[in-house]
Amino acid sequence: MRTIIYLAVVLAALALIAGCGGQKHTVGGAGLGGIGGGVIGSQIGSGTGQTAAIIGGTLAGAALGGYVGSYLDRMDEMDQQKMGQTLETKPDGETSQWENPNTDISHEVTPKETYKGDEGQYCREFTTEADIGGEEKTLYGTACRQPDGTWEIVQMD
Repeated sequence: MRTIIYLAVVLAALALIAGCGGQKHTVGGAGLGGIGGGVIGSQIGSGTGQTAAIIGGTLAGAALGGYVGSYLDRMDEMDQQKMGQTLETKPDGETSQWENPNTDISHEVTPKETYKGDEGQYCREFTTEADIGGEEKTLYGTACRQPDGTWEIVQMD
């Protein structure tokens, strides 16, 4: 049983290392999601049922993490500027929308809650709805304002 867990962790770590290229968020997200899913699966059942839960959790976690990572990989400079502008200027609950002609992805970003982070910086929770190739996805995230005025996404689900 431990062998399967260790194997999942090693494979995910290799995926993270391989993620140093242009799709680093996709590969890294899949790796981290797979690790998380495998760990959660290891807590379910026993014997062959636990093995199936580990495998299923690893695959489901990798799929979800890979999707979130691919969204971050496809955000180009224009999207990052629009996201930052939205987080900087829009009040909670007001949606900003745009379509990026470079990536053919339309975005709707809505800040949900603004608060001060642990280090005193402003952070905002937000939702983003993206139409990627005709497929609608809703993601939830948190971004914090950096000292240089830019917004950095610190969490994305």
